[in-house]
Amino acid sequence: MRILLVEDNRLNRVLARDILQRRGHEVVEAQDLDSARSALGADAVDLVLLDIRVPGGGGEALLAEIRALPAHAALPVVAVTAQAMAGDRERLLAAGFDGYIAKPISTRSFAADVEAIAERVKGCPSTSSG
Repeated sequence: MRILLVEDNRLNRVLARDILQRRGHEVVEAQDLDSARSALGADAVDLVLLDIRVPGGGGEALLAEIRALPAHAALPVVAVTAQAMAGDRERLLAAGFDGYIAKPISTRSFAADVEAIAERVKGCPSTSSG
């Protein structure tokens, strides 16, 4: 699976990327909304992992842009966030995210969680090799 990872914290981005790559996924990285927009325009991706507090307007703003574009309207977008208070998950899902993963991410379950959301939403292959 080809995944766009939008995360401004370098250590979080590297950790998530390494976990996903070990499972056979191809990861396109973006550190802010501008680089995420560029990546979406340049690269075909199967899923977006989106930090909610990413610089440049926030993850919910990018989600709205993605949903407004016919070419990307059905693209699975997963909120990856430290917002883990009661009601945050439900609020983000109601806002249009296809899934929710709380930070800090679990090195044991992160890739499996991403794969499960992708399969549930779109039937994406669990790895890049299918």
